[in-house]
Amino acid sequence: MDPSPAPGASTAAEVAAASVDAFPCRSASSAAAEGLAGAVAGIPCLLQIVHPPPAAAASIDPSPAPAASTADDVAAASVDPFPAPIISSSAAEDLAGPVAGIPILPQIVQSPPAAASMDPSQAPGASIAAEVAAASVDPSPAPDASSSAAAGAAEDLVGAVGRMTLDKRFELLMSIGEECIQSDELRRLLENKPSPICYDGFEPSGRMHIAQGIVKTINVNKMIRAGCKVKIWIADWFAQLNNKMGGDLKKIQTVGRYMIEIWKAAGMNLDGVEFLWSSEEINRRADEYWPLVMDIARKNNVKRITRCCTIMGRADNEELTAAQIFYPCMQCADIFFLKADICQLGMDQRKVNMLAREYCKTKLKPIILSHHMLPGFKEGQEKMSKSDPSSAIFMEDDEAQVNLKIKQAFCPPNIVEGNPCVEYIEYIVFPWFGWFEVVRKENNGGNKTFLSMDELTADYVSGALHPGDVKPALAKAINKILQPVRHHFNSSKEAKVLLNTVKKYRVSS
Repeated sequence: MDPSPAPGASTAAEVAAASVDAFPCRSASSAAAEGLAGAVAGIPCLLQIVHPPPAAAASIDPSPAPAASTADDVAAASVDPFPAPIISSSAAEDLAGPVAGIPILPQIVQSPPAAASMDPSQAPGASIAAEVAAASVDPSPAPDASSSAAAGAAEDLVGAVGRMTLDKRFELLMSIGEECIQSDELRRLLENKPSPICYDGFEPSGRMHIAQGIVKTINVNKMIRAGCKVKIWIADWFAQLNNKMGGDLKKIQTVGRYMIEIWKAAGMNLDGVEFLWSSEEINRRADEYWPLVMDIARKNNVKRITRCCTIMGRADNEELTAAQIFYPCMQCADIFFLKADICQLGMDQRKVNMLAREYCKTKLKPIILSHHMLPGFKEGQEKMSKSDPSSAIFMEDDEAQVNLKIKQAFCPPNIVEGNPCVEYIEYIVFPWFGWFEVVRKENNGGNKTFLSMDELTADYVSGALHPGDVKPALAKAINKILQPVRHHFNSSKEAKVLLNTVKKYRVSS
C-alpha cells in the first residue's frame, strides 16, 4: 500500500500556515486528481497482493479455483437446476446488462429446466446464470495470480468495466445494499473515479457460516465487476481486543487464514481483492494510524463511542473493557487509513460507519453501503450466530447436516416476513443461480422454476407453495453452492489441517 498521507493532506508547513485540521477526509481536489489520473492512465490494474501473516505466507494460494468444466462439458450437461459454479478467466462479449465472463461471481452456464428457450437476460434478480447464458464463456482455467496470465485477466476486467455504463455500475453496487448513504454521492463517485476503493472487514472469530461465506463472495464480486478495488481488512488485532479465541492472536490468525481458504474455494475473485492484516499494516504505518485513532477519540465523548459497541456484538449497556471501548475509534480510523471511498459492511456496523461520516468535515464523506443481515433458522433470530450451531449453516457442513438444519428451520406457511427460509432464497439462491427450482409430485402442483422473488412470494403467500416443498429445494440449492468448498477442504492437505485446527477452538463471546 502507498504509505503516503491520506489524499488531501497538506505538508506540515502548509498545515501550520493555514490552521488546517490534521486529519481531513478525502478532498474534492484529490478526488478530481485521482479521476484525472484514471482517465489518462486507464483503469488501474486490479491485481492485488495478498498479505497473510508471515507464518501463513506460503500456505495460501491466492488464485481462484480452476474452471469446473469445458465448453463441451457445458454443452452436454444435464438439466440439474443448480449447477456448480464456474469461474471464467476472460472477458465475454459486451452485454446489455452487467458484464459477464470475467473472473468474477461464480458463473452458471446452464438454463433453468423449464425456461431453456427464454431470453436469459430478462430473468429478474440480477441473475448470474442469465448473464453467462447470454455470453460467450472462455472455458480456460482461472489464472494463477502469480503468473503472466493474471495480468491478462486484469486487462480483461479493465476492458469489461470500461464497457459497462455508469448506470449499470451504479445499479450493480446498489443491488448490494439494504441501505446506501448516500446514493447521489455514490453516483458522483463513479462519475469521477474509475476505480473507487471499497472497504470490507471481518473479525476472525471461529468457523464461517454462509452469511459470511456466500453473501460476502457475492457482494465482493459485484463490487469488482463495477470497477472497484476491494480491500478486505482482516481485523486480527480487533478480534484480540474483543477477546475472541480467548485473546490468543496466533489462534485468531489461524482462523483468518481458514476464512481466506473458504472464500477462495467459494469463488471469490481474489484477483480483485487485497487482504490486509490489521496487525501487520498498523505496525508498518503506526505513525499514520495511531494519531488518527487518537484524533477520533479526542473528538467524541465516551457515550457516543459506547453507542457504537454493538458492532462487536455487545449491547450498548453491557459492561465493557477499556480495550473494547477503544475498538470503535480504531474501526472508524480504518476507513480513512485505507483511503476507502465506500464502506461495504453489514447493517450491524451502521453506527460506526455513521461515526466516520460525522467525523469527516468535507463534502466527500465515505459512502455507506450496508448489506442485509441474514437471520438464524430459529424463530425470532434476527442474525445468524456461530455460537448456536443448530441455527447456522457452516461453509463446510456436509450434505446431511445442511438437510437436517433446513428441515428443522422455522418456516411458517403463507408468511414471508421473518421467514428465514424465504430470506435465504432471496439473498443467496437467487443471486447465485438466478432461479429457484421446486420439485414436487403432479398432484401437489408439479415441478416449477421460479424466476423472480415476486413470483415465489405470491405463490408462498397464497399457499400454492408449501414449506414442505420449499425446504428440500432450498437444501438442494445450498448443498450445490457448498460442494466446491467441501471438495477443497477434502482435497487440500493444508486446508484440511486449517479446518481441523479451527474446529478445536472454543468460540469466545
